[in-house]
Order: sequence, then C-alpha cells, then structure tokens
Amino acid sequence: MHELSVTEGILVLALEHANKAGASKVTAINLVIGRLSSIVDDSVQFYWDTISEDTICFGAKLIFDRRPAVLKCNDCGKEYPIDRELMPCPDCKGYNVTIVTGEEFFLDSIEIEKEETK
Repeated sequence: MHELSVTEGILVLALEHANKAGASKVTAINLVIGRLSSIVDDSVQFYWDTISEDTICFGAKLIFDRRPAVLKCNDCGKEYPIDRELMPCPDCKGYNVTIVTGEEFFLDSIEIEKEETK
C-alpha cells in the first residue's frame, strides 16, 4: 500500500518541475527502481492513472528502469550481481556483504510538451 504515497510523491515532483519548465503537458516520467526496492510497478501505474487525473500529468507514460542488485563482499572485495535472494560471495562463499546497487528509487527525468507562444 505504500505505493500510493510513493506515487503521490512522484506526482508532486513531476508537477513542480513541469510547472517550472512552463509545460503544458507531461508526456513521460522516467523512474529508476532497484531490484531490491519493494516498489511494485503495476501498483504505481494503477495509482498514477487515478491520482494524475485532472492534472497536466494525466496520460503520461511511466517508464520503469529496473536496476540490478549488486553486492560487494567485505571479506575479499568481490562485487557480484544477485538474481533473487541473498547469495554468498561466489569467490570466498562469505555472507559479509554490502549492497552496492539495487535499493534505488528515484524520478530520473520527465518529458514535457510546451504550448507554442505567438
């Protein structure tokens, strides 16, 4: 259910930046989401379609850029991607790891249209 508040935050940011840029319409929103984040794309899209209604963001395409999860072994220094759950280091088999990437969630950019001035 936290996707609703996350999606509201995306809308606030998009409207703020679109208004600053003099946009007449927001056409796309580019989101970066790490594999380990708990954000569910379909839920964000569902809430977006509802809460963006009656704004210049309505109908904007949400583009989800999923980033892989990468861990770093604190014992041997090896960095390695993971596909599912926590995996031991492939080199030394240790679990003393730090997350390098995979927890990201941010609005990367928005695409807008401007009305032409005469």
